[in-house]
Amino acid sequence: MTEHNKPIIMTAMMGKQDLAWADALRRQYYPPERNVLPAHITLFHHLPPQALSEIKQAVKDMTQHNPAPGTSLQRVIHLGSGVAYQLHSPDLLAMRMEMADRFHGLLVAQDQQVPRLHITVQNKVSAKDAKALQMALSLDFEPRPFVIKGLALHHYMDGPWQDIGAWPFRG
Repeated sequence: MTEHNKPIIMTAMMGKQDLAWADALRRQYYPPERNVLPAHITLFHHLPPQALSEIKQAVKDMTQHNPAPGTSLQRVIHLGSGVAYQLHSPDLLAMRMEMADRFHGLLVAQDQQVPRLHITVQNKVSAKDAKALQMALSLDFEPRPFVIKGLALHHYMDGPWQDIGAWPFRG
C-alpha cells in the first residue's frame, strides 16, 4: 500500500530548543522498542489521504495568515500507561477548530473531539511506572513559554511516519 492510501497526521512543529528538550525526554523514558518517532504534538490523528491537496492548501493558508501561537508548557500529566507534558495554547486550539470546521464530515471520531494538547514522553508502561515518572518529573517542573513554529503533515506508515511537508507561521 502506498502513502497515497495512508492516513494523514497533522502536527504542530516545536521550536528547535523545545524539540531537542522534548525529544531527549522521550528517548530517555519511552520504551526503546516502541520509540519510532521524534517528540510531537498531534493536532489530527487521521485525515483522509484522498483530501491531501485540500489539506495542504488549508495548512498553507493557516500558516501564511497567522503568527506563531502563544503557547506555554502547563504541567506534567499522567496518561494511565504513560506521561506527557500538557500545553496551553488557546490560539493553536482556535486554529485547529477552524481546520476541524473546514474538514467537517471527513474526521474520524477521535479527531472530532477537542484535543488535550500534549507531548508524550513515556507510553506503554505499567500504570505504577507511569505514576512514578509523573511524580518525579513534577517535582522540579515550572510552567514556561513554549515555541510552536508551524504545522506539518505526515503519512502514517503503520508505525513510522513519512513527512509530507512543513510550513512555518508567517502572519
